[in-house]
Amino acid sequence: MSVEIKSPTFPESVADGTIANWLKKEGESVAQDDVIAEIETDKVVLEVLAQSDGVITKIIKSEGETVVSAEIIGEFEEGNSSDTSSTPIDENKEDDNKDEITEIQKISKPKKDKNGPAVKKILSEQNLDPSKVEASGKDNRLTKADLINHMSSKTEDVNDSNEIMPDSEFREDRPEKRVPMSRLRSTIAKRLVSVKQETAMLTTFNEVDMQPIKELRAKYGAEFEKEHEVKLGFMGFFVIAAVQALKKFPVVNASIDGSDIVYHGFQDIGVAVSTDRGLVVPIIKDADTKSLPEIEKSILEYSEKARNGKLSIDEMQGGTFTISNGGVFGSLLSTPILNAPQTAILGMHSIQERPVAINGEVVIRPMMYLAMSYDHRLLDGKEAVTFLVSIKEQLESPERLLLNL
Repeated sequence: MSVEIKSPTFPESVADGTIANWLKKEGESVAQDDVIAEIETDKVVLEVLAQSDGVITKIIKSEGETVVSAEIIGEFEEGNSSDTSSTPIDENKEDDNKDEITEIQKISKPKKDKNGPAVKKILSEQNLDPSKVEASGKDNRLTKADLINHMSSKTEDVNDSNEIMPDSEFREDRPEKRVPMSRLRSTIAKRLVSVKQETAMLTTFNEVDMQPIKELRAKYGAEFEKEHEVKLGFMGFFVIAAVQALKKFPVVNASIDGSDIVYHGFQDIGVAVSTDRGLVVPIIKDADTKSLPEIEKSILEYSEKARNGKLSIDEMQGGTFTISNGGVFGSLLSTPILNAPQTAILGMHSIQERPVAINGEVVIRPMMYLAMSYDHRLLDGKEAVTFLVSIKEQLESPERLLLNL
């Protein structure tokens, strides 16, 4: 029976999407719940799953085409995906028949290829061995970028190739390529430009001595992990410190809506996570009601979902304050950009041992620079600086976190 393949039902905040990748091609067998295609929206990548076993009979929407919610993108025929005849084989035949037997076995068990059509085309045209190319895509799938990087690293291969992709141009040993910007990257770009143009963004800086928290983690880290089955990281302390500071300074937790100021009676903390597709910000809802172990588990869960492209729209909507950790990439100091319509964002950076003066003596301490960008239309310098100092004091005296000071 012929069945329509439809795009998923998009949330209200998503108008349309783009076919990012067909993981199955026409004539290929699929099993129930196999991922047939991926649709990229402005916020997340949605998977199209097979409703039952069958064979793809028609692809209506090609890669790069725009689709709306629940639109027909292809067709497949329901039935046994391995519908092959069982021809008896004489075991006493000569060895010349072994090749034929092997072919029958291959046909009866179709090999699943996770790579998309575009990747397969490049592999075929350039005669590349996929096992020798390092894959960076989800579920260890190869991407176009993987192939380009692989070929660029081998000068002899590049020199022998006049064209790697239809949209690529090469001049001798100076490769160039032109690819369309992904929907997620395009959305990020528009939002960043909008923030710079529509807000009076300013950044204040400070530094924090991380020695007390490092000692706390060294002393109780193993016991914490054994008890709660999650590691005791740094981000949990920053989330709790931000929650306490937001309670003291409600205006930092507010947002501007037209000519109104909206004060939020809750603390939903966004934690920025970098993925292969771009930066996403999952939200820890009602962070003020969560314990340190619960926050650490939420951060771990969202990070894994983000890197696997499994975050839902609801898990990224809202948020009253954002924390971004550039330190994991080695950043010593940077200026984070506001996550509109929020009023402020906190930037964490690398922990670096530096000489500092304490009680008149120079000592070596693990120091971290903090940066807080804020919308000067709503926040004055005094409030922003005092807010950041409050976070610094809590982190340098972790007992304040427990006492809500």
